Amino acid sequence: MSDKENRIFTESELKEMGIETVNLIQQAIDAGEYEKAKKLTRRMHREFFSQHDSYINWVTSLLSYIYRHNGDNAVYEAIYESFEQLATLADAYRGQELGRQVQMLAAGFRGHLIPLDVQEDDEKFTLTMPLCGSGGRLIEAKSYEPPKSFAKIEDPQKMTFNKRDFPIYCAHCSLQDIIPMEKTGYPLWVIDIPEKVGEQPCKFHIYKDPDKIPARFYVRYGLKKPAPKSAG
Repeated sequence: MSDKENRIFTESELKEMGIETVNLIQQAIDAGEYEKAKKLTRRMHREFFSQHDSYINWVTSLLSYIYRHNGDNAVYEAIYESFEQLATLADAYRGQELGRQVQMLAAGFRGHLIPLDVQEDDEKFTLTMPLCGSGGRLIEAKSYEPPKSFAKIEDPQKMTFNKRDFPIYCAHCSLQDIIPMEKTGYPLWVIDIPEKVGEQPCKFHIYKDPDKIPARFYVRYGLKKPAPKSAG
């Protein structure tokens, strides 16, 4: 039997397998192959979805290991160190005009492959996902139950928004507030968590005037709201 008869793929199939899906989509559109382009967009969604959820599970497994072997403080310090770059990102983020900040946050949420609701009122923008595409998805999948049995943080503390038995993946959300607050005095946005975390939607607020952020968003972390800039 010849080598050619032993082949599973043709040379062109092998070559196409190595091309980024987004480039294949563009090629299909340019060639007028619109049904192929639609099929490829669905493929790209599946590809990203698989990687996205694999990394969420990996991170949660690592945090669970740290918690069970080293305790609460080790979890806090691990998340803090990995998120400390937010202090630098805060300056770049705030350097954008307000509308662009909202667009950037919405783009980040769309990366979770889930729809979101964006509202604007006189004082703020509010972005809400009907089901959180990361922490909420883990809870919906019963990932904190056997066989995965990811950890929940037992004791209420600032990284759990003072809630007991808090899903460990969701603990990073508090640090997204805390680190910019500590470093710059203001958060990038504030997270308004529901009574049942992961089962009900969290709300993310971007205040048009950071000085109008309610003090309660600082107090829950044991922080003091800074004096208004205009007062200085």
